[in-house]
Amino acid sequence: MGLTDSQAAVSVVAALAILAGLAGVVVPGLPALPLCWGGVLVWALFGGAGPGRWAVLAAATLVAAGGTVVKYAWPGRNLKRTGVPTSSLLAGGLLGLVGFFVIPVVGLVLGFVGGVFGAERLRLGSNQLAWPATVQALKAAGLSMMVEFLAGLVVAALWVAGLLFA
Repeated sequence: MGLTDSQAAVSVVAALAILAGLAGVVVPGLPALPLCWGGVLVWALFGGAGPGRWAVLAAATLVAAGGTVVKYAWPGRNLKRTGVPTSSLLAGGLLGLVGFFVIPVVGLVLGFVGGVFGAERLRLGSNQLAWPATVQALKAAGLSMMVEFLAGLVVAALWVAGLLFA
């Protein structure tokens, strides 16, 4: 396989971008799938692999684009079915972002739950009605993260296959 120094460096940069993308599923501010896809793009353009690199890039593009669509459409459909409005999710997202910086590690989750619960409590007028809506929002957020992470793993697997076989 004999990589040159520059090809090895490009492969390391691509690997780091893909790892950062996978971490971006849970870290606010890191665009998960664009980072994974960008790592494959850099490798395809500058990595010196064979012609199979373009097939790997095309497949990674399809997976990243499809994963992005599915991560919003599937949980969104579930939330619409259960009646949780977008405004509650925005409140959860904003408080989750604040919580991430105020209380390291657990603040993101606590802020999201608190924001959704607070918005649903105001909207529905009771704790008994707000909690099930909050649980549905948490399930949707978890599903979205799972879809994004799995799409990132598939992009990573495609890249590894490209390293080995392209």
